[in-house]
Amino acid sequence: MIIIALTGSIGMGKSTVAKMFAEEGAPSFDSDQAVHALYEKGGAAVGPVGEAFPSAVRDGAIDRAALSAQVMDNPEALKRLERIVHPLVGSAQAAFLEQHRRAGVAAVVLDIPLLFESKAARAFDKIVVVSAPADMQRARVLARAGMSEEKFNFILSRQTPDAEKRKQADFVIDTGLPLAETRKQVRALLDGLGKQS
Repeated sequence: MIIIALTGSIGMGKSTVAKMFAEEGAPSFDSDQAVHALYEKGGAAVGPVGEAFPSAVRDGAIDRAALSAQVMDNPEALKRLERIVHPLVGSAQAAFLEQHRRAGVAAVVLDIPLLFESKAARAFDKIVVVSAPADMQRARVLARAGMSEEKFNFILSRQTPDAEKRKQADFVIDTGLPLAETRKQVRALLDGLGKQS
């Protein structure tokens, strides 16, 4: 089974491309979605995150906006949060891989926003970076609910620059094109991997 790491900076179209991979037969694990599930009522992160950040709990779930406000300008708090959440996401990821390995799937995709930042790139067979022009990225991100220039700049400051990511990639998928063109790139990439394996 080929394990593909999918990454890219905020607003580059990772979720869209991950969905395309899944539709083309390569199931996708979404780290952000896994965190959402961990933060929901009954989620495995609610207890430990609630202990570390009591005011972030609302109605038995983690209030992401309240949590974000506590860690945004506090590197130590962010590290504490990551020490709690990253192992939980890792467990969910391991279960996903095992499930698809048993099912005999040829390739899977792990959507990992902070792949290079977490120094995890070596653990994968192929690295795919999604990229788009900077002005398109900015417009996409600022159109999101609850997003501000300040928050966008903070997130960008924590991410490896797009140009650096592209240099380290096995494949770059351009999401600045029409969706049909992006899908063609996904299909060609999977076809190429099929011929290599």
